[in-house]
Amino acid sequence: MSQIIFNMKRIIKKIAILGSGVMGSRIACHFAGVGIQVLLLDMAPTSLNDGEKAKNLSLDHPAVKNRIVNDALTAAIKSNPSPVYTKDAIKKITTGNFTDNMKDIGAYDWVMEVVVERLDIKQSIFTEVEKYRKPGTLVSSNTSGIPIHLMAEGRSDDFKKHFCGTHFFNPPRYLRLLEIIPTTYTDPSVIDFLLHFGDLYLGKTTVLCKDTPAFIANRIGVFGIMAIFKLLEKMDLTIDEVEALTGPIIGRPKSATFRTADVVGIDTLVKVAKGVYDSCPNDEARETFIIPAFLEKMVSNKWLGDKTGQGFFVKKKADKGEKEIYTLDLKTFEYKPRAKAKFASVEAAKAIDDLKSRLKALMQGTDKAGEFYRHFHYGLFSYISHRVPEISDEIYRVDDAMMAGFGWEIGAFESWDVLGVESTVKKMREAGYKVASWVDDMLAKGIKAFYKVENGSRLNYSPASGAYVSRAGENSEGDAFIVLKNFSNQTIWKNSACHLYHIADEVLGLEWNTKLGTVGGEVLEGIQRSIGVAEENYKGLVIANEGQNFSAGANVGMIFMLAIEQEYDELDMAIRLFQNTMMRARYSAIPVVTAPHGLALGGACELSLHSDRVVAAAESYIGLVELGVGLIPGGGGTKEFILRAADEMHEDEPENITLKNRFLTIATAKVSTSAFEAYDLGILRKGRDIVSINLDRRIAEAKEAVLELYHDGYTSPVQRKDVKVLGRSVLGALYAGINGMWRAKYATDHDVVVAKKLAYVMCGGDLTEPSSVSEQYLLDLEREAFLSLCGEKKTLERIQSVLKGGKPIRN
Repeated sequence: MSQIIFNMKRIIKKIAILGSGVMGSRIACHFAGVGIQVLLLDMAPTSLNDGEKAKNLSLDHPAVKNRIVNDALTAAIKSNPSPVYTKDAIKKITTGNFTDNMKDIGAYDWVMEVVVERLDIKQSIFTEVEKYRKPGTLVSSNTSGIPIHLMAEGRSDDFKKHFCGTHFFNPPRYLRLLEIIPTTYTDPSVIDFLLHFGDLYLGKTTVLCKDTPAFIANRIGVFGIMAIFKLLEKMDLTIDEVEALTGPIIGRPKSATFRTADVVGIDTLVKVAKGVYDSCPNDEARETFIIPAFLEKMVSNKWLGDKTGQGFFVKKKADKGEKEIYTLDLKTFEYKPRAKAKFASVEAAKAIDDLKSRLKALMQGTDKAGEFYRHFHYGLFSYISHRVPEISDEIYRVDDAMMAGFGWEIGAFESWDVLGVESTVKKMREAGYKVASWVDDMLAKGIKAFYKVENGSRLNYSPASGAYVSRAGENSEGDAFIVLKNFSNQTIWKNSACHLYHIADEVLGLEWNTKLGTVGGEVLEGIQRSIGVAEENYKGLVIANEGQNFSAGANVGMIFMLAIEQEYDELDMAIRLFQNTMMRARYSAIPVVTAPHGLALGGACELSLHSDRVVAAAESYIGLVELGVGLIPGGGGTKEFILRAADEMHEDEPENITLKNRFLTIATAKVSTSAFEAYDLGILRKGRDIVSINLDRRIAEAKEAVLELYHDGYTSPVQRKDVKVLGRSVLGALYAGINGMWRAKYATDHDVVVAKKLAYVMCGGDLTEPSSVSEQYLLDLEREAFLSLCGEKKTLERIQSVLKGGKPIRN
């Protein structure tokens, strides 16, 4: 990842972040994570703590002066999930204090303020900034609610020209929204630069916002939460019922509504809601932001959510002594064991994998859940229609903000499209909900959807022009942003699981839509067929999808079924098909580039290992996890690790070190915590595979990689017959290590069985001396070990536990 961005003659090498609280320290970590030098500053303490007194330190001692900032950074580094892609990134952060180090900001290209949400304190910080910043230096505030123009008052013309709001969401590494909020003074080139920088170098969905209360995401998101609070009271629902109704079932995060409030902080939620109520007298839904009595009581009790250890939920010891989550009963204000909520329409909808089809079904529900969904969506649609053009001139920015900031799978306007704009407006009126006049104008023109796709790009309706327009620069879906489904009218081939598209420039794109992206027979057929079609008429193939995760791996349900019925011939054929498909990807006549994101486990990792190039989203969690279910990688993953270990061995080091490291990666089922860590695990190859910081650019970058390989004169590789394996000389050492793990109780009896099978394969079998073997020899060993483990009772027990509960048992 480059440390510098050149754009409009502006270079960003270093950023100074003023304020090291939860947001400041984590924003610093994210900038460091993408390769930018960071100066992180905070106040110097005004008194000594007990430890400092015991050491007879003074307030002038450097360790004391930087205690606040250093403690904050340490807490951030230790937090889970990690705020950085790799631990080495922390080396790019230098700490200091406002007293001694504010003068140093003159050497920095961007100064970002992230102090407490008080205008007077922010203004005093900016007064200091003006003393030391160089003319032309970018200055921004990460405020979540204070009007940006108020912070610019009294500043110099050059400061105002280069100042705006840059609102990150917590945690900055994982929540992809970055709101850019200019004032009337901000130079347009500064806004263009920040929109581009945030997208390309920070991996953010950058959304241009107006300087209105709570900007876009919090304005809509907090409205949604407050509206649900009102519905809870109106419909006499419980917290557990609302959580069941407002989570993944409708494409929202698992934290749903009340858990989200606990994470954000009840006090923060109340502050934003009161801020909107006080600052927006003309908001037609202003009454929705009135704080309900139960929320006021929680604030009074200091039940503020995670920050105080209790909110709508609390962890308590149950009868058996184990900690369980209890839910607040809003009528008695006592915590009670969580109650599983059941609604007939929701239970029926769970069988529908496609979110859009599921939403339609839920809205048709005749029970209490259906009534809830209709009221919730009608209120949401009414609200967002009235916020245009108040908070944004463009509807797509509202959707982008909610998906990137609140984790919605699809935006509100897109949901409205799914349910049918015209028919839904009619039902809304019948139910007493009004829409903004521009929606009526749109329908009167015969335009019945907010979005449409043309030539692989999505256009959005513009209320200002009364017509469809393309996006305005940032996060556009042009050459840099490819959405596979936008090429549905260019479908080349499909089966019930897969779609193969022509994504222009003689490149094909393959995606599949199985549950959790699992790889079974139809997906393997899709990969084989796609490669065959590409070899006949196209330049190459991109394999990707736009689900929540790329793939959780092979279809273990199919493996379990064949194994439990002892259909070993069929199981053998299935494993051969998987191996042959991976080898087909490796030795095709055209370049095959895989673009994983999220989970890329087991078979998905094996596909990545066999691709000509990988373009992985930064947030990719890749690994060979088969040992967890009592198997070894059987789709060529073990073979590929052996091959890479053989190629990596150095003459000046013991030959077993490289192989041992590869063995441990598989034996401990290590999964990378980021795509960058996948380099360290030997899954991605430095200088060949690519990390895409912005998830939305990943598929376009994969397509570029295909074309680059093609134009460089791509030729099919030749299968290897010279893979060095070490045989007994290392096998004994690996067995000894496995037994040591067992004696130390780090491994169960069955772990030992599986690990020894893996060691046997990785050493090339019980060979008397190091030898050179073929890839096919190793694939045969791998497959035989996989098959034998499928006959083990404890392996089947592990697979069954995964199928039932999502986690393997330790047996």
